[in-house]
Amino acid sequence: MSFPILITGAGQRIGLALAKHFANLDHEVIITYRTRHSAVDELASMGVTCIEAHFDSDQSIKAFIDELKQCTPKLRAIIHNASSWDCEANNRDYAQLFDNMMRIHAKVPYLINQYCEDMLHLEDGPADVIHLTDYVVEKGSPKHLAYAASKAALDNFTKSFAAKWAPHVKVNAIAPSLIIFNDDDDASYREKTLRKSLMGIEPGCQEIIAAVELLLNSNYITGRSLAVDGGRHLK
Repeated sequence: MSFPILITGAGQRIGLALAKHFANLDHEVIITYRTRHSAVDELASMGVTCIEAHFDSDQSIKAFIDELKQCTPKLRAIIHNASSWDCEANNRDYAQLFDNMMRIHAKVPYLINQYCEDMLHLEDGPADVIHLTDYVVEKGSPKHLAYAASKAALDNFTKSFAAKWAPHVKVNAIAPSLIIFNDDDDASYREKTLRKSLMGIEPGCQEIIAAVELLLNSNYITGRSLAVDGGRHLK
């Protein structure tokens, strides 16, 4: 019996691409979204279960988990993709910025993992939890201090949950750098960003899809972070 894959923050960009990929494979998919874009309607038309979740309080996180458990008794995988890109230059309320980054990138995955542990014990093999972290976990970021710290916390959860849940659940991270540009990114920004990696390309969401498939299909990889950064660490 096949159980659903849960993807948080799948209303756009990488999460959306992942949801479409698995739906096109006729895999049952459950997603969370904050804003009901037309893309969410498209996913719903494909049979994806779409749950609105803002994750702005402990109560909202628990309410989502309760709703999730009404949808399915088990999960094949959880892909923690929900994210917020904010920085100190744009938000001078540093206390709020720090709390926001830690909540969405660390507290939300932590609570979902903890409360959904029973849903991940499958009879026919290990389930998976995949944390989408970031290249900045490796070196920090002087322009995104709170963001980088919160993604580093998520990376650490990868190791801790992997050790706690083995061998019944594999827990891994994917740490990307540039995957896709935003539509409003100007030419100079794009050129500057492309120069940061050895490969010098905008790789597209297929790179993350391939990384997720690798981890789901493995029976042996756990507690690891898979870098998808075009060799940026060597520049």
